Amino acid sequence: MTAPDASPAPDLAEQSADPATLRRSVAAGAVGVFVHWFDWAAYAYLASTIASVFFPAGNSTAGLLAVFGVFAVSFGIRPVGALIFGPLGDKIGRKRTLSVVIFVMSGATLVIGLLPGYSTIGIAAPVLLVLLRLLQGLAAGGEFGSAASFLAEYAPRRRRGFGVSWLEVGSLLGFLAGSFVFLLLSIGLTNAQLASWGWRVPFLIAAPLGIIGFVIRGKIEDTPEYRALEATDNVPRSPVRELFRHNKKQLLQAAGLMTMMHVPFYAVLTYLVTYETDYLGHSSGSAAALSTVISLVGLVLVPFFGRLSDRVGRRPVLIGAGAALFVFAVPAYLLMRTGLVGTWIGGLALGAILAAILGTYAVWSAEIFPTRTRQSGLSIAYNITAALFAGTVPYLMTVLISATGSTLVPGPYLMAAAAVGLVAAFSMRETAGTPLLHKEDLGNTEA
Repeated sequence: MTAPDASPAPDLAEQSADPATLRRSVAAGAVGVFVHWFDWAAYAYLASTIASVFFPAGNSTAGLLAVFGVFAVSFGIRPVGALIFGPLGDKIGRKRTLSVVIFVMSGATLVIGLLPGYSTIGIAAPVLLVLLRLLQGLAAGGEFGSAASFLAEYAPRRRRGFGVSWLEVGSLLGFLAGSFVFLLLSIGLTNAQLASWGWRVPFLIAAPLGIIGFVIRGKIEDTPEYRALEATDNVPRSPVRELFRHNKKQLLQAAGLMTMMHVPFYAVLTYLVTYETDYLGHSSGSAAALSTVISLVGLVLVPFFGRLSDRVGRRPVLIGAGAALFVFAVPAYLLMRTGLVGTWIGGLALGAILAAILGTYAVWSAEIFPTRTRQSGLSIAYNITAALFAGTVPYLMTVLISATGSTLVPGPYLMAAAAVGLVAAFSMRETAGTPLLHKEDLGNTEA
């Protein structure tokens, strides 16, 4: 069998889609991550309120830790979703798995928005919340791998970085929408109104958005690369076995890049709101405003860095971003301790570094896998690292700051994540502009 890093095969699926089809493919790939991260952002921003609704009154720190614990548990189930939907996408196509996961995610989100609180149904409230978050996490385990494979395989070869970057534009739009809704709720409602019914609004909004995404995904064709596998009778029967037999190196490399993405993503775009209000003494409105501005900056910078990686390569962009994160992580949190202006400077700088990582990591990860195992590899790498290093960020930071008394704890943690990503990046070859059909895609490698 040809080694995974060998020269790629001729691109039998070279893009010929018209601009309208490409626009629909971008919408189909990005809409699910928008819904997913809108829900996740709403949960993170409303953590304190949700703690008061679903857990017994008393120790506020214990309630907050319980909510963040549910947040982490929902990430813990994501590798199971990856093992279900990743191989499924390699066997039956990207389009079908995209449709299934958005249907399950939006349905669970709707039920959370309708769920009674602890004062109404007692212990059943947190139990049901956990079960629904587990269902969301299971579906989310299939979202990234399906969407990243879909966008990479639809994007024109020379603009693939730009095309795949729209996956993270969808993520940022979800966070932006979540922070904007939270900002409106925090300004327009009293704390009593927010706890009574206001917290339900974001979850109820997400449901019709999911229906729209389901319809969009149902109307698009599967990718040219996957159809090329079907046409040559090379769809894998056991993609996970093939992945671990032939693509272990790529799996570890992708996991390294994703670790460097996950930690700052959750530290900057979810946990920073709680960090500002609980440890820096800023108002919730100010914290939400900074999160909104960081997301807006990211919307501009992520596709810029994706396009830059098409021109100069994935390696210089991602290695530069990783080095910047390693060097600036601790100074950023030192700046935040100086006051509101320092918080904004530190937060925006970390947001810009994160944007460079977001614009590049997904396309580089997609390009190193052959088409036969791409969705499995992306799903497993993304969700195992998410379970270990993403969903645990709020909980771990809360525990470590409480134990050490130091608000600088997030800085060294970001440095460690950057180091892991840099090790992976330095081990990887440049892939910008290369075909996505590798030589091993042209013949059955399962024997």
